[in-house]
Amino acid sequence: MKILVLNCGSSSLKYQLIDMENETVLAKGLCERIAIEGSKLTHKVPGKEDFVIESAMPDHSVAVKLVFDALTDAEHGVVKTVDEIGAIGHRVLHAGPNITESCIVDEHVKDVIRSCFDLGPLHNPANLMGIEACEKVVPGKPNVAVFDTTFGMTLPEKAYYYAIPTEYYEKYGIRRYGFHGTSHAFVSKETIRFGGLDPEKAKVIVCHLGNGASVSASIGGKGVDTSMGLTPLEGLIMGTRSGDIDPAVVQFICNHENKTVDEVLNILNKKSGVLGLSGGVSSDFRDVENAANAGNHMAKVALDAFRYRVAKYIGAYAAAMNGVDAIAFTAGVGENDKLSRQIIIDEYLSFIGAKIDPERNNVRGKEALISADDSKVKVFLIPTNEELAIARDTLRLVEAQ
Repeated sequence: MKILVLNCGSSSLKYQLIDMENETVLAKGLCERIAIEGSKLTHKVPGKEDFVIESAMPDHSVAVKLVFDALTDAEHGVVKTVDEIGAIGHRVLHAGPNITESCIVDEHVKDVIRSCFDLGPLHNPANLMGIEACEKVVPGKPNVAVFDTTFGMTLPEKAYYYAIPTEYYEKYGIRRYGFHGTSHAFVSKETIRFGGLDPEKAKVIVCHLGNGASVSASIGGKGVDTSMGLTPLEGLIMGTRSGDIDPAVVQFICNHENKTVDEVLNILNKKSGVLGLSGGVSSDFRDVENAANAGNHMAKVALDAFRYRVAKYIGAYAAAMNGVDAIAFTAGVGENDKLSRQIIIDEYLSFIGAKIDPERNNVRGKEALISADDSKVKVFLIPTNEELAIARDTLRLVEAQ
């Protein structure tokens, strides 16, 4: 079966068409500037030149129609008709406490996605627009919602409850959900497979490190803790997000800067992290590292703080699971920044017997064991593949109908 995977943003749409017989990507692409002047679609087929369509996309329905047109194009397409596409898998950010696993979309599922708009205001509305666009353009084609919060739904109560009055959980579902869930689920299971670990009992810590960053702990591939919370703001220092802070900081800035809570949260989400801590150098870790190497003190502090926070979470999760069998690095920084991997492991985690092999660590973007032979904890680089994870869930659910 061929599965189309969609990831819809408010003004963008990323897609991949995957042949599930051998899990190969037949085509992928990106629609940019939806509902904005200058819309374009870039369609990529392995072995061929990119196919670019510059066309107005007033809404997601038009964008989805252009995607299907590109996939079936006589010259640039990879299928003759849309009938060859068995189902569509959608990345959806938030399901609140109401849905705990991937599911085939029906009216109830759409209502749940809609009810979580306030929990995922940037993503959920766009995710729903993508689903409804597919229902309009290819009616009758199965749509599957794969929620970013699913991985966090196996957390025990001691890990997901906040120590606030329980009425706020009962009224509003306020709890730790965690995000990057599809990535954490994929990488934790792939670490077990690649590392030859016990599929039922392996204790794995996954470090999803990119502009957005999070750490998870899992046993046998099931999440037991995760660093992000009700929203993606909690946890690690990120590109523009502050990560963990004293909540009273919000009140303090509001009072002293005459700002609203919403304005301060915007600062914590979009103007903080390594961008804010470096004094505005960049939210791109590569730029911050270049600045640090050139002598910018606060850029160096920003990188040191980021690596320190990652190491703290790894240490905490090793304690939470009473041990750890493997640590896996993934995502843009995790897969490509060998210096951060080396510092995090060797400068902070030798107390648990973890040790990097410098030669093995000289690798980017491919599955590899990067720990030394005498390391008591295996350390891996495992590239994430959220699209494949979504496609696998979609195939499983459609075949079970």
